[in-house]
Amino acid sequence: MWRVALVAPDAAGAEDAAAALGAACATVSAFKAPPGAAWQVEGFAAEKPQAALIEAMLALAWAARGTAPPDIAIERVAERDWLAENQASFPPLAAGRYFIHGSHHRGGAPAGRVALIIDAATAFGTGEHASTRGCLLALDAIARDGRRRRALDMGTGTGILAIAAAKTWRRKVAARDIDAEAVRVTARNAAANGVAALVAARRSDGYRDRSLRRAGPFDLVLANILARPLMLMAKDLACALAPGGIAVLSGLLARQEAAVLAAHRAQGLALVRRIAIDGWHTLVLARREIC
Repeated sequence: MWRVALVAPDAAGAEDAAAALGAACATVSAFKAPPGAAWQVEGFAAEKPQAALIEAMLALAWAARGTAPPDIAIERVAERDWLAENQASFPPLAAGRYFIHGSHHRGGAPAGRVALIIDAATAFGTGEHASTRGCLLALDAIARDGRRRRALDMGTGTGILAIAAAKTWRRKVAARDIDAEAVRVTARNAAANGVAALVAARRSDGYRDRSLRRAGPFDLVLANILARPLMLMAKDLACALAPGGIAVLSGLLARQEAAVLAAHRAQGLALVRRIAIDGWHTLVLARREIC
């Protein structure tokens, strides 16, 4: 196993660096620890990555910045059960009413909190990333404002948001992802959280899935994806959202907000709230018009 590591100055740099490492590594992660520090970006590959390829990708990404790209370090590491170690090191964390922890945690959830059991796995979303925390904080605020009867989690990943919605309202939640592995992980996590009967996880390439048309329109849509697919699917989201419904969008950097917001305003959605964490923005939008 080979490891590639570098340090990025900010969230935008971490995004560009992760894309560069993705050209040569099977898995890539970016994290900021401790808060306020630079971003650590690392990737793992079974074969020794091509340093020249990664450096060329970084040079292209940094060309517009006017600064030199970060140096990379490539090292061979002993084979270990990285997933098990990651799960064991995943500390419990709170986001609003939600208390997220791995299955290894034995302390239970504090009184008054909604426990979400999510292990680090082969799908995105353990609550540590700023975009996921932003969505959970948005869900917490939405829950204080009233009940939601039909919810959809588009791009569900580990299913953390679908599970949170199911536990909050005890209603069925549609969970969709283009990745079959994410669908499998979501189903497993829903069972671990006791909401297997409430979370309907299926593979879907966007909102035009026939089963979603039958289940909708939705009064709550959660979409923690990335800026570009959010913009491309703005019209489909608007048509899947019931009048007066709420959409929570995340996975976008601060510099991407204006474009994402413009695409959704053009479809009759209005900004209700913005949550900013570590350079990542979560947008809460409401539908004013009928599609």
